Amino acid sequence: MKVRILGSAAGGGFPQWNCNCHNCSGVRSGSLLATPRTQSSIAISMDGVGWILFNASPDLRSQLEAAPPLQPRTGMRDTGIRGIVLADSQIDHTTGILMLREGCPLQIYCTDMVAEDLSTGFPIFRMLESWDGGVVHHEIPTDGSSFTVDGIEGLQLTAIVLDGKAPPYSPHRHDPHRGDNVGYLVTDTLAGTSLLYAPGLGQMTPELVALMKTTDLVMVDGTFWCEDEMARAGVGSKLASQMGHLPQSGEDGMLAWLQTVERPRKMLIHINNTNPILIEDSPERAEVEAQGVEVAVDGLEFEVQAMRDDITIGGVSGDGTL
Repeated sequence: MKVRILGSAAGGGFPQWNCNCHNCSGVRSGSLLATPRTQSSIAISMDGVGWILFNASPDLRSQLEAAPPLQPRTGMRDTGIRGIVLADSQIDHTTGILMLREGCPLQIYCTDMVAEDLSTGFPIFRMLESWDGGVVHHEIPTDGSSFTVDGIEGLQLTAIVLDGKAPPYSPHRHDPHRGDNVGYLVTDTLAGTSLLYAPGLGQMTPELVALMKTTDLVMVDGTFWCEDEMARAGVGSKLASQMGHLPQSGEDGMLAWLQTVERPRKMLIHINNTNPILIEDSPERAEVEAQGVEVAVDGLEFEVQAMRDDITIGGVSGDGTL
C-alpha cells in the first residue's frame, strides 16, 4: 500500500494567507526553521497507477501538479484518481471537489450526513449537476462494515465514527449526528497491513486506541499543540475542543494517548498554522519527535510496512525501513 501526503496543514495552510502570527510571519521572512504546507489531503494506491483521494482541499490543483503519479497518462483527458473519500464536510476538505469539475462524473464516497451538508449548507453536489454526470455519491456505512472503491483492487476501507463537529456552515452544527466526522481504517488485503487516517479528532476513546494498536500506521489530528493555542497566538479565542480537535499536549492530550500505542508508526497531520511543532527546532517539535511521533510534510511518499510487535523504534521498524 502506497501513501502520498498531498497536504499536511489545517484549514488556511501554512502560512495562512491573512495571518501574521509568530509562525506565519517567521516562515515568510525565513527567520524560522519551518516548511510551508498546503491544506491536508492524502492519496493511497496499491499499484501506483490508480489512487484513492482522501479529502479534497482548496489547494488540490497545485497538489496534483506536484504529484506526477496522479497526472494523466493515457488519452486526451485522464487522471489517476479512481474515487474521492471524504472524512467530513469541512470546507478545507471538500472545496477541492470543485477543482475537479472537468472530470465529472466524480465518484465520491462519504456518509449520508456529509452528503447532506454538501447538498444544503455548502451545496457543491448540486452545483456540479451542471457538469456532465455531476457527482455519483456512494454511501459509506457507519456500522463497522467495510467497503471498497471501484477500480481499486486489494484495498478495504472501514469508516470509524469519531467525536467531532459538523462545519460552522452546517445546518446541524450544534446538533451532532453519527457520520458528521469519520476516520478510515484502510487495509491492504494482500499484504495484511493497515493504517488509520483520522485528520479530525475531538476526543480519544479506549476503543479507538485499541484499534490503533492493531495497525501499522496511524495518521491522526495534529491541529493544535494546546487547548488555548488560538488565544496564545493572538488570533482568536476559541478553544481546540470547541473546534472539534484534541490538542497534543496535556495529561489527556494526543501525545499522552499515543504513548500507549507502541506498535504502529505514528504521524500527526492537519497541523494548524499556529502550532509550534511546525517550527523544526522548537521544544515542542523536539518533544514530539522524542516520543517517536512524526510531523507530516507535503510530498512525502512511502509504502506501509508491517510493524513488528516486539521492536518499534521511533515509529519506525527495527531495521530502519519505513
